[in-house]
Amino acid sequence: MVIVFDLDDTLYDEMTFVNSGLLAVSEYLESSFMIPLVASRGFIKDRIKYGREGILDDVLKHFSLYSKNNVKRCLSIYRGHKPEIHIYPDAELCLNGLSRYPKYIVTDGNKLVQHNKVAALDLYNKVDFVFITHRYGLKHAKPSPYCFYKICEREKASPDQVVYIADNPDKDFVGIKPLGFKTIRVLQGPYRNLKKPPEFEADCNISSLAELDAQLLQRITSRELRKGWDIDAGDQYGR
Repeated sequence: MVIVFDLDDTLYDEMTFVNSGLLAVSEYLESSFMIPLVASRGFIKDRIKYGREGILDDVLKHFSLYSKNNVKRCLSIYRGHKPEIHIYPDAELCLNGLSRYPKYIVTDGNKLVQHNKVAALDLYNKVDFVFITHRYGLKHAKPSPYCFYKICEREKASPDQVVYIADNPDKDFVGIKPLGFKTIRVLQGPYRNLKKPPEFEADCNISSLAELDAQLLQRITSRELRKGWDIDAGDQYGR
């Protein structure tokens, strides 16, 4: 059996990376343009309530610093900074508890950004290999099964021996579940309450990675798991 994890909002809280990157941008604005850190941080705190898209443009416009070059520079700082982020405690315990299984990560996103996240979380030392899908071309980002088949090749495993644990039903499961890969959705992060048609959902749901153990993995790969069976707070195992 091979265990594959998503990264963002599965193994750590992605908003901690966002906040870390925006702090690095605020520090740059203070050192380069004498914009007080408290002023830019205050604006960002209010602005981010409406989402991340366009936030760098809006920060620069608010402080009359907008230009294409300044946007490019701030984006470079955001993407290239060394993030202050931490793995979820239950994810740490899960990775340690499943030490006997081959473990991989498949994650979408900017190559430098995702690498910096994985390095900051020390995940290169906790899994066998990290597949950053954009290294193989945007067409191989999820829901493409490309990187999952690469894992099958590396491990000489069939798809039904590979279990993928992720949080986003928009893209994480729909491309691989019909091919026989086993899927588990962890109900945390911004998608935790999102409901999708059955083809987008995982084989089963868990509330946190604390529920992911060898017993559940054996059940899902041995086809004992009923279609659509949800695991709620470990009740199925009498915890």
